[in-house]
Amino acid sequence: MMSASRLQRAVRPAARAFSQSTNPRRILVTGGTGQIGMELVPFMRQLFGGDSIVNSDIKASAGARDGHFVYCDVQDRDNMARIVVEQGVDTIVHMASLLSAVGEANPSLALAVNTRGVQNVLELAKQHQLRVFAPSTIAVFGPSTPQDETPDTTIMRPTTMYGLTKVHVELLGEYYYNKFGVDFRSVRYPGIISSEALPGGGTTDYAVEIFYEALKHGKYTCFLQPDAKLPMMYMPDCLKATMGLINAPNECLSQRTYNITAVSFTPEEMVASIQKVLPGFQCDYKPDFRQQIAETWPRSLDDSIARRDWNWQHDFDLDRMVEDMLVKLDAKLAKPELVVEETA
Repeated sequence: MMSASRLQRAVRPAARAFSQSTNPRRILVTGGTGQIGMELVPFMRQLFGGDSIVNSDIKASAGARDGHFVYCDVQDRDNMARIVVEQGVDTIVHMASLLSAVGEANPSLALAVNTRGVQNVLELAKQHQLRVFAPSTIAVFGPSTPQDETPDTTIMRPTTMYGLTKVHVELLGEYYYNKFGVDFRSVRYPGIISSEALPGGGTTDYAVEIFYEALKHGKYTCFLQPDAKLPMMYMPDCLKATMGLINAPNECLSQRTYNITAVSFTPEEMVASIQKVLPGFQCDYKPDFRQQIAETWPRSLDDSIARRDWNWQHDFDLDRMVEDMLVKLDAKLAKPELVVEETA
């Protein structure tokens, strides 16, 4: 008798693997001026060529105008369909989303953007045989989830609108994969630390703010408690992981959504690492509503399945990341015109 999983694979329409197409890529990136998108787009243009990437968002930053950019509201399916057809898109990298703290301030908007957007993307993928990468987040987990070495498959009962909508992304994407053969892939991003984008409304944004304040003022007031441990990742590793899953052969994948992580640390551990370079740096703590959000998230992730299936490996530990961030931001702050506006 055939097992349920084998039967499902037997009847599921064949997914178009990201890596199997012999034609030139044409990739639409939604939310391309956001915190991750603003670095992912140029990274992908280096890999695939500038003409292969169509950047899109509801507003264009100065950097976005350096290449092909189109206006795209992900809530407007007709406009997205026009872009897909006119631009010859075969892949959508769906980065458009409202983050955790912003989503709590405006839950109705977060619900609309984060759920309607991915629904439109997946429906277009079904109609036009598109590939889809749409990231998830550690915010899908909640207080009933095991907080240490959280596995890929476990209880997901989030307490934020952002987390609720990302559970929707994961499950809807898997449904379209099983039902219609859409090649949907996702990773659960931990906190992402970037030297390029300013904080944009995330609960882990202290880990970016702290560097600016350390260099400008020598002190920082953290909105999380000193022992609030969370999984984190430096942007170069984030880009590496994103492209690693996008380019992985479909036959190597045992699931559609993967945990990924690099290092877990607390604010006080980050302060200690910064003090190795800037001994006079001081930090105090005034937790706000984001502390309550952080308490519902994992302290660390088990990403062993990603490491097994598509050879994910991170490059940056805490100290190496801190050293690199301080060097890059020191040079950036010396040239104020390089400090970009908040985009999320």
